[in-house]
Amino acid sequence: MSAYSIKTLDASTWDAFARLAEKHNGMGFGGCWCTWFHSREGRPEGEKGRPWKERLVREGDAHAALVFDGDSAVAWCQYGSPDELPNIHHRKQYEATRTDEAPDYRITCIFVDRDYRRKGVAAVALRGALELIAEKGGGVVEGYPQDTQGKKLSAKFLYNATRSLYEQTGFSYDRPKGKNHCVMRRTVSSVET
Repeated sequence: MSAYSIKTLDASTWDAFARLAEKHNGMGFGGCWCTWFHSREGRPEGEKGRPWKERLVREGDAHAALVFDGDSAVAWCQYGSPDELPNIHHRKQYEATRTDEAPDYRITCIFVDRDYRRKGVAAVALRGALELIAEKGGGVVEGYPQDTQGKKLSAKFLYNATRSLYEQTGFSYDRPKGKNHCVMRRTVSSVET
């Protein structure tokens, strides 16, 4: 595996992120550019996909760890506070079964370039997001991966990776959420930058 580097998604890395997204038709379902998880509050009428994501990034309201191979972004892991990322799949069940405080951060999407899949790059992206969260002061982090129970699934259904990846990265299983998904939690300590 080559040496990957982690950079935060911001105005300086936007173009590399955009190239990755464009290569994959806006990443995900309907070319959403991973905006589905963001609050629709304050979004200009008709703005969605790329323009909305770019505005969120440039205004500092969208956060992600980008994995770079040289000058190319090859993966990303989106994270943010529940206020920044209020939309999660199976939210009604999530709220009905929650017994603890809301997390400080959510990880809502992990995306890997098709040419880099099944090479451990999703783990690099997840660890990168945890490092960036630690630099921001740390806290309780939740993720909502697919609980595959060891079965192989198409990457297009693994928008937030797998339970086993989260377990390998120090997360603990909290509870089920929707069909074949779960809530995973981990506390990340703050680090001096």
